[in-house]
Amino acid sequence: MNLPNKITVSRILLIPIFMILMLVPFHWGKVHLLGADLPVTHLAGALLFIIASATDWVDGYLARKLNLVTNMGKFLDPLADKLLVSAALIILVELQFAPSWIVIIIISREFAVTGLRLLLAGEGEVVAANMLGKIKTWTQIVAISALLLHNIIFEMVSFPFADLALWVAMIFTIWSGWDYFAKNTHVFRNSK
Repeated sequence: MNLPNKITVSRILLIPIFMILMLVPFHWGKVHLLGADLPVTHLAGALLFIIASATDWVDGYLARKLNLVTNMGKFLDPLADKLLVSAALIILVELQFAPSWIVIIIISREFAVTGLRLLLAGEGEVVAANMLGKIKTWTQIVAISALLLHNIIFEMVSFPFADLALWVAMIFTIWSGWDYFAKNTHVFRNSK
């Protein structure tokens, strides 16, 4: 297994640790940060999510730069992204930081586009992530990070950045999903 794939696998392995930090009531106290109190485990979980999300860029960069792009990496990288984002969104619903209907829309889009990619792969076509899909991913990461950090940076000025960021992520999620399907309707016409 090459280095980029090891980084991708490490992202997947960080998910259970992230889940434990966010969901198990350790009662390790709170951190007073920027005028707000944040549970230590939520701060640690948020930082772990941010680090894991950043490895998405690192593994892709290394795979391209070192010419180590593999089928395993093409499979694992989007899987790791979807697992991490889905786990975080479900945790945010559990903690009542995100409305379930927005999370359902975001996760449903991920399933739908994955299904579309499978159909296209069956036809011998590979659909690489486009710029809209990359923007979608980063808006999701920003929104989830802000929510995991309890909107702490903007709490002092009572600006609901985290909530607005989640709406922006939802809009880009819908838009990019529509874009994937609009550009690939031929797969449905060619199906028997």
